[in-house]
Amino acid sequence: MHYKDRIFVLDLLTILHELTDEEHYMTQDEIVKELEDKYGYPSSPNRRRTVKRNIEKLISYGEYTGAYEIGYDINTRKMKNKETGATEEVEFYSNFNYLHDFTHEELYLIIDSLLFSRHIPGHQRKDLIRKLEKLTSDHFNSRQNHVYVSSQGELVNKSLFNNIKCLDQAISESKQVIFHYNDYVIDEKSQLQLQARLNSEGQVREYVINPYQMVATNGRYYVICNNDEFDDMSHYRIDRITAIEILDIDRKPIKEVEGYERGLDLSQHMAEHIYMFAGQSINVELSIKRNAFGEFIDWFGTSNLNITKQTEDEILVRVKVNDQAMRKWALQYALHAKVISPPEFVAKVKADIQQAMDNYE
Repeated sequence: MHYKDRIFVLDLLTILHELTDEEHYMTQDEIVKELEDKYGYPSSPNRRRTVKRNIEKLISYGEYTGAYEIGYDINTRKMKNKETGATEEVEFYSNFNYLHDFTHEELYLIIDSLLFSRHIPGHQRKDLIRKLEKLTSDHFNSRQNHVYVSSQGELVNKSLFNNIKCLDQAISESKQVIFHYNDYVIDEKSQLQLQARLNSEGQVREYVINPYQMVATNGRYYVICNNDEFDDMSHYRIDRITAIEILDIDRKPIKEVEGYERGLDLSQHMAEHIYMFAGQSINVELSIKRNAFGEFIDWFGTSNLNITKQTEDEILVRVKVNDQAMRKWALQYALHAKVISPPEFVAKVKADIQQAMDNYE
């Protein structure tokens, strides 16, 4: 085979690999157009016949070697035999698609497993996801652009991935969504169930939000959004969402959300919201024992960190963090960290510790 013919066959295979899959196929005419528009092959009266001949070669080679598989439909049409003059039924191939090793559902399963891995660093997960995306066609959307990866865990709600799909579409199209938000309750059979929150009239409350980003952190998916009733930013656990729908209403621009006039700095936002609580962030100064400083970095990172003083045993740091998140973290690490300022926040932490002591009286 001449090298130009080999290049042509490889271009055909690339087109099928990139643009077709189990749900998307191409006709012979569409392949000819792609060759002309993207690969620069000149228009030719014989181009369609050349494509037909080389696709048949690709199909035969794939079936013979098992290196790949190209799907196709077999149709028949009646044609007159030029030698005998008789009308005969002739088979021909149409609707071609590359049958990738992984289905989209299988890739979603693998990618979501990566997102929730506790052992693979975030940048490596992203690199692996990009490689997995190349295993199928351009029609596949891993949702990576709308999911910020932190530490992960296990799943609960069976409708979680449908919720993610809807939110991903809403974020892409800049639309609002409406849903029910649930709490976990124990039913009469001592089974854990989701129960929708109610409004003041005892009816199921409907939440309307402006979604901006999804994040995977602490083993759960969250949506970063603005509740349409308020002006600040909120977080909702995606596994606690049910009855989600996309509204045909444009979402509020993020610059109209209080505190986000310059947009969303996702790294900073995640560093300030280590437990994904909503509300304002404050500047806190802490004294951290050196033997626990690594765990402090694990939670808060380095971009949001200002070391003010060091001693042989302790490190003094300033960090901007969500008020409620810091109170929870201060309780969790009370043996290794002490909040120094601001005074009003120190008073809150002391009250929390006293309440914890009272629970053991």
